[in-house]
Amino acid sequence: MINFETFFKISYGLYIVSAGNDDKSNGFISNSVFQVTSDPPQFAVCCNKENFTAEYIESEQAFSISVLRQDVPATLIGKFGYKSGKDINKFEGSNYWTGITGVPIYVEECVAFIECRLVQTVDVGTHLMFIGEAVQADILNGEEAPLTYEYYRTVKKGIAPKNAPTYIDKKKLAPQELDPGKAKYRCQVCGHIYDPEEGDPDGGIAPGTAFDDIPDDWVCPVCGSRKSDFVKIGN
Repeated sequence: MINFETFFKISYGLYIVSAGNDDKSNGFISNSVFQVTSDPPQFAVCCNKENFTAEYIESEQAFSISVLRQDVPATLIGKFGYKSGKDINKFEGSNYWTGITGVPIYVEECVAFIECRLVQTVDVGTHLMFIGEAVQADILNGEEAPLTYEYYRTVKKGIAPKNAPTYIDKKKLAPQELDPGKAKYRCQVCGHIYDPEEGDPDGGIAPGTAFDDIPDDWVCPVCGSRKSDFVKIGN
């Protein structure tokens, strides 16, 4: 038997992995970034084969890793985690640098970055594991705490996108225990849960606001879906 809740006990960070060049670029939210060697310093990232960024990593033979800060806006998670680079330019209007290898390095809402030159690619089924050697790395804001997947799930109420290596079908998880009489609503697109007690202060919704009292033009703070895309999960 596999208790899929066990997998949530593995520690992860949340990052933006980017690739491309001045003419075309893309990036995605990753929670599967880890250091594999110290000398030389090498890092691995996992990317779904259907992810647009995978094409750029393979063609440019390089990628960058941006370490997100803990209080990163949910809209940034939504842009890089739930929208496709085939439909939008994720870097338009954003603050990013061009690295030594020519790849974009996202620097907004980040505490550090690492730029890597690709040295090996491993096929692991649904995903490709890209292993790169660091060519430059620096701290952007040493006073900010990095965002962890645990914090993202428990505080920001987020879940992994379907293309993420850590995605688990909700049907495999134990039913959530919700306080009786306190109706919560889940976004059917990204899984974000609206809790009336917490509201959505960043979106102008004060704590204590019932879902029915939210304006109809309110959108999911993570993926931008409409209010009508939420379903009730409480009593």
